[in-house]
Amino acid sequence: MQAKTPKDSRTILTDLVLPSETNPLNNLFGGELLARMDRAASIAARRHSRRIVVTASVNHVAFNKAIPLGSVVTVEAAVSRAFKSSMEIFIDVWVEDRESGKRSKANEAIYTFVAVDETGTPINVPELIPETKLESERYEAALRRKQLSLVLAGKLKPSEATELKALFE
Repeated sequence: MQAKTPKDSRTILTDLVLPSETNPLNNLFGGELLARMDRAASIAARRHSRRIVVTASVNHVAFNKAIPLGSVVTVEAAVSRAFKSSMEIFIDVWVEDRESGKRSKANEAIYTFVAVDETGTPINVPELIPETKLESERYEAALRRKQLSLVLAGKLKPSEATELKALFE
């Protein structure tokens, strides 16, 4: 299985915020944004693994900026780290200013997907090789998040998680 880079999975979805997708304040519903992010992350995971993928978890979501009705929203997703059968997907959400066209970061999220075969059994995915400084930072942070998740689930002792050892001393 040949290793891949984050750019191999990069997915960009751009869409307009319509009235039926907004709350009483005329901002995009959080659930609508979550669905858009899930679709983009799913495509990124599929591009990396070339397999059926399922959402395993939504690890982090930050709703930092409201996205108003009529806005152009761009969701960018890419695999930030691949493990045995799971992949962490980092998602950036951008909103475009209506008049200037300038983009600003509105939100971000981290999802985990698992590659499965036709029976739903997890299968191995290619290794990920980061190329840029940001990709390397996200790659390293993904390992720490995975270790913390395993510690919190009781599947890994804090002393076994070398990257997290200092947090538990």
